[in-house]
Amino acid sequence: MAEQWNIGFVGTGVMGSSIIKRFLHAGHIVNVYTRTKEKALPLVELGANWFQTAGEVASQSNIVFTMVGYPQDVEEVYFDESGIFRNGQAGLIVVDMTTSQPTLAKKIADHAKSLHMEALDAPVSGGDIGAQNGTLSIMVGGEREVFNKITPLFNLIGTNIIYQGKAGAGQHTKMCNQIAIATNMIGVCEAITYGKKAGLDIEDVLVSISSGAAGSWSLSNLAPRIVKEDLAPGFYIKHFIKDMKIALQEAELMQLDLPGLSLAKKMYDEIASKGYEDNGTQALIHYYK
Repeated sequence: MAEQWNIGFVGTGVMGSSIIKRFLHAGHIVNVYTRTKEKALPLVELGANWFQTAGEVASQSNIVFTMVGYPQDVEEVYFDESGIFRNGQAGLIVVDMTTSQPTLAKKIADHAKSLHMEALDAPVSGGDIGAQNGTLSIMVGGEREVFNKITPLFNLIGTNIIYQGKAGAGQHTKMCNQIAIATNMIGVCEAITYGKKAGLDIEDVLVSISSGAAGSWSLSNLAPRIVKEDLAPGFYIKHFIKDMKIALQEAELMQLDLPGLSLAKKMYDEIASKGYEDNGTQALIHYYK
């Protein structure tokens, strides 16, 4: 029989909720905290245990996953008085799945080590669909021994699970992922815009180009949503803008110029200012309308 874990999970958003459901379905105990309790109630009905703070979750768990919005939220759930580090026990494993700053991932890993805890940074890609189906790509930084120990848990939620190196390496890899997506979404939206202007049946166009050299995850999964005018967030624009900002900051530290990423962020900033920040990244199509 597979080992049963007492899993803590902080953050029950679009992706976090689906991940928690997969852990519950596999028979693990799951302790949850999110700022708005109402968002966690469907998970409590499925068997999750609700706690008032991230620290309470940590005190009742032997591994804690975090998936929150912004780097400042990550800082809060780990370092505050009611946070994970002040309330967890020695031996605790913490896994931050938020897309966050590589420097913050290193800070968390160093502090965890000082408390005789272990930390991994493990951001993911694959959106709401990947989280629901257990097909996420997981990019992991930290100590390989810890990665090996919890790989069975990663296997419940992902199919492309790669150890990338020491603390921060997972976050750097996720930046590569977001950079690739940023300009790819421009291409997807411009292809659809061009096809419509040319009087083509866009669904037929997508069938033709999705399996060819132009193929990508965004073209296969988000372009059909654009055609249906479905802007529901698999991943929020506001969070994508946060990721692009982190990538540009890290690039600047490395004295690296990324004009494509800069353009994508400018375009997303513009549509966010028009009220689309809580839509999915496919809402970039409205830049062209």
